[in-house]
Amino acid sequence: MTRFKLVFSEAVRSIGANLSTSIAATMTVLIGMFLLGLFIALGTWVVSWSDHVKSELQIKVYFVDDVTPKQVNAVSSYLRTDSRIGEYHFVSKGDALKYARKHYPKQLTENLASNPFPASFQITPLRAENLKAISADLRKQKFTGVDTIKDGQQLSKRILSVARVIELVFLIAVLVLLGASVLLIANTIRLSIFARRREIEVMKLVGATNWFIRGPFMVEGLLCGLGGAIAAVLLLVLGKEAVMPAIIPSTYTSPDVRAWSFSLIAVTLVGIGLAVGALGSGLTLRRFLKV
Repeated sequence: MTRFKLVFSEAVRSIGANLSTSIAATMTVLIGMFLLGLFIALGTWVVSWSDHVKSELQIKVYFVDDVTPKQVNAVSSYLRTDSRIGEYHFVSKGDALKYARKHYPKQLTENLASNPFPASFQITPLRAENLKAISADLRKQKFTGVDTIKDGQQLSKRILSVARVIELVFLIAVLVLLGASVLLIANTIRLSIFARRREIEVMKLVGATNWFIRGPFMVEGLLCGLGGAIAAVLLLVLGKEAVMPAIIPSTYTSPDVRAWSFSLIAVTLVGIGLAVGALGSGLTLRRFLKV
């Protein structure tokens, strides 16, 4: 315990001796962790939204008006054998009309001379990525009684493309922010080592171990990382109600679409802040501390 107090006090003294650089390092971590917190919230929401939309993508097999039960059963038998299909169900002409009257304006569905909606199978793949292959295989079967086969290939392609772009931008931004934080903390530790080089030589001569000498510098880096991460979390608490509703649509109320919880984001940021501080210290000590 006494050794830990000594190491901690030396780290605090070093931060005070290089106050401006330590503040700059902490502010860099603060800005990086704050932006990272926003990116995590937005990125996890986008991934969740993408998964939700993909889960709703369906293939629809529409039948001709005079389709026979035998022809419907032939399609059903084929669907039952395809392991890529998660679920499917038959929608009769009457059910299709009821759905239209429930979801479309009355002007479009009232006073109809006959039912214009065809019977269909609505097919949901286990994985949205299999949508194109399942649709192509269905077309190859050339079932009698089938009018058209429609799928959401274009919508799925756009969704996946947008999600990939966002993930790439998110990854680049995270790497840049973390790299800047690590380098500035490394420079802070380097200045501390240079200012205390004679003291380090004396400590080594009197028998101090390498880890005892490294301890204050490691704690200094951890304190800078921890301080910046905690400050970023406090800023996120203040800006959560004002910023997030402007980024994520509040009208989207699906329970399947949600970002990580704030508590999980906060814990992640503190952990990353500590890791950034430790990495910055470790890189500097390895390269510049010759003991």
